[in-house]
Amino acid sequence: MYKILKKRKLNPVTHLFVVHAPLVARRAEPGQFVILRVRPEGERIPLTICDYDRSEGTITIVAQEVGKTTRLLGRLEEGDSLVDFVGPLGKPAPLPDEGHVVAIGGGIGAAPVYPKVRAMHERGVRVTGIIGARTAELLILEEEMAAVCDRLFVATDDGTKGYHGFVTGVLERLLREEAEDIDEVLAVGPMVMMRAVADMTRPYGIRTMISVDPIMVDGTGMCGACRLTVGGKTRFACVDGPTFDAHEVDFEEAIRRSRMYVEEQQLALHTCSCGGDEGCR
Repeated sequence: MYKILKKRKLNPVTHLFVVHAPLVARRAEPGQFVILRVRPEGERIPLTICDYDRSEGTITIVAQEVGKTTRLLGRLEEGDSLVDFVGPLGKPAPLPDEGHVVAIGGGIGAAPVYPKVRAMHERGVRVTGIIGARTAELLILEEEMAAVCDRLFVATDDGTKGYHGFVTGVLERLLREEAEDIDEVLAVGPMVMMRAVADMTRPYGIRTMISVDPIMVDGTGMCGACRLTVGGKTRFACVDGPTFDAHEVDFEEAIRRSRMYVEEQQLALHTCSCGGDEGCR
């Protein structure tokens, strides 16, 4: 069992958990993920590692309540335990040791982008951060990102904080004014956002890396559920990624596959209207 040592509410639907998992923390690197189960009869879900502390033996994850399992996870409190917590899985993100990187976290994407930014900051890489959400209330990890970015821009769809619009609007302005000074763009967030980022950076020839989170089942490359096309070849996000060159990803296929089980997800969420009690099936 993996005990939850700390829980922090980031916004009404998003929670941060610090989990005691010393074997996972020993080898965790930015860009990797874990697969967990909330309870024995539940499904296994992948969550990106948001932070880790080797000396304390802890892994930090951030989960947004979008489906049945993440809703059940959100009901757990400090002192509760997770049944399974497998990792670290996937390849560490290939991060530069120098230059200027623009790192973008859209919505919940601010969580997986944070450890990458922190690692680059520690290496002396100059980082311009961009985080966004639909409204100011839904922004997460703003203080943490500000602490490891040379400068941080905030965007909200409704204009309640920072730039009024999408994170891609901030990126567009930076590309227009500073393209020659940008060595790489790193983006994590909704698939459509990452596709927009790739389309914007392609004309400038700027290396652009994204972290994809497709449908996963086993997380070890055996089931093939997380397959996507990268550079014209089939790749598995769980073992070949989850970080890929955005200019080589077939986003149309990835978006289509990510929507395959929306109806089933909504049905499962409906059956969980009890709020996660034992009667929930």
